[in-house]
Amino acid sequence: MLTENKSSTKKEIVLQPGLNEATIRKISQLKKEPEWMLDIRLKAYEVFKKKANPTWGPDLSFINFNGYIYYASSMGEEYYKTDWSEVPQKIKNTFEKLNIPQNEAKYFAGANSQYDSETIYHKLKKELEDKHVIFTNIETAVQEHPELVKKYFGKIVPYTDNKYAALNTAVWSGGSFVYIPKGVKLDQPLQAYFRINTKSVGQFERTLIIAEEGSYVHYNEGCTAPIYDKHSLHAAVVEVFVHENAHARYSTIQNWSDNVLNLVTKRALVEKKGIMEWIDGNLGSKINMKYPSCILKGDYATGKTISVAIAHEGVIQDAGAKMFHIGKNTRSQIISKSIAHNGGNATYRGLVHIAKSATNSIADITCDTLILDEKSKSDTYPVEKVFNKNSTLKHEAKVTDLDQQRMFYLASRGLDPTTAKQLLVLGFIQPFADELPLEYTVELNRLLKLDIN
Repeated sequence: MLTENKSSTKKEIVLQPGLNEATIRKISQLKKEPEWMLDIRLKAYEVFKKKANPTWGPDLSFINFNGYIYYASSMGEEYYKTDWSEVPQKIKNTFEKLNIPQNEAKYFAGANSQYDSETIYHKLKKELEDKHVIFTNIETAVQEHPELVKKYFGKIVPYTDNKYAALNTAVWSGGSFVYIPKGVKLDQPLQAYFRINTKSVGQFERTLIIAEEGSYVHYNEGCTAPIYDKHSLHAAVVEVFVHENAHARYSTIQNWSDNVLNLVTKRALVEKKGIMEWIDGNLGSKINMKYPSCILKGDYATGKTISVAIAHEGVIQDAGAKMFHIGKNTRSQIISKSIAHNGGNATYRGLVHIAKSATNSIADITCDTLILDEKSKSDTYPVEKVFNKNSTLKHEAKVTDLDQQRMFYLASRGLDPTTAKQLLVLGFIQPFADELPLEYTVELNRLLKLDIN
């Protein structure tokens, strides 16, 4: 039976755990969605019920989908605010620890913040509005820009793609919608924060980014969650459309707590001479399965993924990237940095497919793993297919442990073993850190020092 829990504030809405058609209809009703979106949700739910869990990665058979809450809003139907002063204090306290208001003012062209199932705060600078940039939550886009949502939603990650894409499409809530008009180049990044704050809640944000011809956008994402004694489920979908001569960059640092199952599908479609960059950081989570992908459809399209995955005791990081070369003279680069310590499991899983049509294409893969102790492990599962004789694929892989000579050198300079180890780890992931905005680099360094001890 579907019920609602409303707190004494008379604003909080938390649906009872369980997944069925009534849950999906209730989510759609709360969002006041048009019939066409409800229809997509219901079709996706039917596919979800039939799809099996993937069998090639970590075991997911233990997941009880009826044990999760599929909608939780701390602000009920009044969740969406554009003035920070209107956000409830308990939510403000959470996000102020992440420096959202300060970062928005100093570094970002706009900010979008999600708390459990809903976007609770959004702000876009006026100069971007004057350029007709759209940066809002996906619910608002469904209401105000239905023609764009219908054109792009689910076109590169259809609900038939995998079980968790189907689940996301059925129960999605929150997430960002970004539209950059032709020729517009943003000087500052856009920013989104996602926070799971309720025990046993599922978060299913849906992000859709459209970079029109000749445009440029850098989208930053941060994710956090507190630690509970039960798992939370995060199954997001990200779709990025990079049109001719456009350039999109998507940077994320996901610092989930160790009770989060992070099962995410991220994919970009890149047209002629377009550039797509995924900068992907993964810390924490019980199980992380994430492989940012580029479909290099147009001639001279470029795709790049730089990822880092850090696993400690009780954590499985199964991360990597996928590149599909279709157009001629396409280029791809994958740089993967994995760290396993204190009994963690860090795995690289990647796919590069160079089609017969993708003549004169080049793919470059570099996988480096750092294992800090004998309890930890790392595996590499590359799949590489080239279907023409005029293309080049290069794969380099290396597994190392801590360099004892360097440890000795740092000790001779007065550094204790923990600080020396942290310094060497920071040097190992430097190619990833160099691609982040300054404030993200500072955050990453802080998180690593807390994790590596």
